Amino acid sequence: MTGTGGGLPRRVHVGYATGSLVTGAFGTVPGLLLLPYLTDTLGVAAGVAALLVLLPKAWDVLVNPVAGRISDRTRSRWGARRPYLLGGGLALAVLFASIFAAPFGVGPAAGAYVAVAFLATATAFAFFQVPYVAMPAELTDDPAERTRLMSWRIAVLALAILVSGAVAPAVVAAGGDGLPGHRWMGLFVAALIVAGTVGAFVGTRAAPAGTVGESEPSLRAQLAVAGRNRPFRLLLICFVVQSAGVATVLAGVKYFADQVLRDPQTGPTLLFACFVGPALLVMPIWTRVGARFGKRAGLVVASLLFAAGALALVASPALPAAAVYAVVALIGVGYAGQQVFALAMLPDCIAYDTARTGRRQAGVFTGLWTAGETFGLALGPGLYGLVLQLSGYVSSATGVAADQPASARLGVLLGFTALPAPLVAVPVVLLRGYLLPPLPAAPRPLGMKAADRYEKGVTGS
Repeated sequence: MTGTGGGLPRRVHVGYATGSLVTGAFGTVPGLLLLPYLTDTLGVAAGVAALLVLLPKAWDVLVNPVAGRISDRTRSRWGARRPYLLGGGLALAVLFASIFAAPFGVGPAAGAYVAVAFLATATAFAFFQVPYVAMPAELTDDPAERTRLMSWRIAVLALAILVSGAVAPAVVAAGGDGLPGHRWMGLFVAALIVAGTVGAFVGTRAAPAGTVGESEPSLRAQLAVAGRNRPFRLLLICFVVQSAGVATVLAGVKYFADQVLRDPQTGPTLLFACFVGPALLVMPIWTRVGARFGKRAGLVVASLLFAAGALALVASPALPAAAVYAVVALIGVGYAGQQVFALAMLPDCIAYDTARTGRRQAGVFTGLWTAGETFGLALGPGLYGLVLQLSGYVSSATGVAADQPASARLGVLLGFTALPAPLVAVPVVLLRGYLLPPLPAAPRPLGMKAADRYEKGVTGS
């Protein structure tokens, strides 16, 4: 499928962005609630819980590139990607609800069940997310239009994170906490995933479609091509490490609200409102920053803003709650920019490779990207769980956090602040090497005029 150089209809912007209800809900709720669910409801030790959260998603490192290759080779009247939006999204909704069904009650068997259910859910998510992320590079050849498309997507993503992240803990509490509350929460998030799935599938039916391009003949050859794309490699490494940093913040929200703010009822909801709410307001500002200074510069500034805010939160025990929430809002501003610029730079790397090689393999690039992102989002809770284990965190099977020693409370604080700051800030050093080189002088499959327009648009990003 080749892209179009013109502007996309608004209904395509909105329809595509609706899919972020799916990615936002699945990217947020497990990272926010799964680790506390294991440690404070099922009674699983923090170190074991960290492995149960990490290992199933590590499986996606293998599954995501396969999902990309399969969608690359799909031919249907709905296009290459849209069938997977529908099938993968609906399967994801059912499997997500099953994670919190708790058929074995509490204890080791319950923890093993969660790991298996989470593995199946992550596999279904791969077959939704990889085709979904691959679509922008095929919808338009215009880098500026891709940035606008990403801005819509990130705005809905921020809304999805706000709704799922803020409301899911409230649903748990309204459902009676413990196992019953988590079952109701699983159903709520499943309904949100269904809404995003149907919206993305229906909304992108008017998306422009062209002829199907040529792809590499084998997965190994496709991965080799992706490996030769240096800007993509550097951007991927940066984003994976940063995703781990973002995920440690998500994993620590409930623990931070319980042990530092001493507000287990409203603390998680307020933290999420402060983290995501500003993102809805500053997205147009970040878009203008990218247009004026370039996407790479915007990503660096946003990442450093995130890291500075996280480090400032080390002083949380000595700050009034209002000041803590204000700093969290600052982190949210940085997070919004970090996401929009990274996701806008990815299609530029893909489009460059298509222009350079003449082969359509967006699914492989996005398969690797989403595999890395998923691994980073799983690594964050794993690291946070390890910090809890080392600091002496006490698990509970009552649905309420146990009284914690001072060392555990310190671990909760540092895992939420000092740990994510370098994970988000340090990888931007890699972006010094992020340069999209000129296209080769050989015949270009986009046509000379289109290729020249492409080079003019992306070499400054």
